[in-house]
Amino acid sequence: MSKQQILILPGDGIGPEVVPVGVEVLKAAATRFGLDLSFDSGLVGGVAIDETGQPLPEETLTKARAARAVLLGSVGGPKWDELPTANRPERGLLGLRSELELFANLRPALLFPPLAAASSLKTELVAGLDILIVRELTGGIYFGEPRGVEVVNNERRGFNTYVYSEHEIERIARVAFELAQKRGRRLCSVDKANVLEVTQLWREVVTAIAKDYPDVELSHMYVDNAGMQLVRAPKQFDVLVTGNMFGDILSDVAAMLTGSLGMLPSASLAADGSGLFEPVHGSAPDIAGEDKANPLATVLSVAMMCRYSLDAGEAADAIEAAVDAVLGAGYRTGDIASGGADEVLVGTQEMGERVLAQLEQGS
Repeated sequence: MSKQQILILPGDGIGPEVVPVGVEVLKAAATRFGLDLSFDSGLVGGVAIDETGQPLPEETLTKARAARAVLLGSVGGPKWDELPTANRPERGLLGLRSELELFANLRPALLFPPLAAASSLKTELVAGLDILIVRELTGGIYFGEPRGVEVVNNERRGFNTYVYSEHEIERIARVAFELAQKRGRRLCSVDKANVLEVTQLWREVVTAIAKDYPDVELSHMYVDNAGMQLVRAPKQFDVLVTGNMFGDILSDVAAMLTGSLGMLPSASLAADGSGLFEPVHGSAPDIAGEDKANPLATVLSVAMMCRYSLDAGEAADAIEAAVDAVLGAGYRTGDIASGGADEVLVGTQEMGERVLAQLEQGS
């Protein structure tokens, strides 16, 4: 097996705290399961702006193109909020998604049993929750042209273009159908076809493709109803597929079902299986450098890397089992603590050490 390159991009805020934890877990998993990996690092986001004047330096992009997988921490923070939109840290992330053609974003909402009490919903509504949101990532209103702010009749007017082509809809739909085949064989496509022509096309294309997957039950739901159903009866869903903007919103709604953004990983995949893996949470500058950040979303992003880009499903299972064992033993960072008598409050580093110990014990 040839050596697989991993690019490490800690980014801003708590990224430099949680990403090293993920790297150590990945190295331990590689040792245990015989993965031949090489590691490189780079700059992205605000720290890249400070060093190079660009949110995505050409050197970083070159390294990312050569990598099988990228592990990203977080980008952004108040320090850079006054910059023009085109030069802000978030443009580094959007640039990676676009330049690497990472069109499929996978965001699981999986509730580990020990954290049922941390959810904002009643335990019976979320116990056993296992949802996967598949979000189209390189099209839609975030990338559509024309866009901008102009002056019309002596007042400013902002405008963005919401556009999807058939091939963009088809490729993300096929990813979602194939994932549903490996899970509960139920796929819900989310749109706003009652008012938006672009999502009328979305519904038509997804419906046509469903004929190629007769073993998957397809349903459709308007995005406003989907948001409501996620907090009313979330376990009705298995896999959801939707466009860029709707997926951005719904995946954050689903995040709170699990108790904390600090528990949610994500994967952004290209057609060849290469990808970018990152925790869903932001840069959290208010707690940066205080050893308070939850590293488990980054650790679980490493598990997704193993599963989807490194063809190492056993390693992914072992990492997830280690996280489950640590949570089962009562260890909590502040964001997932519920005040239970059996909980032990720990910081970023200790939580990482506990997961590593469990992963190594499993060998």
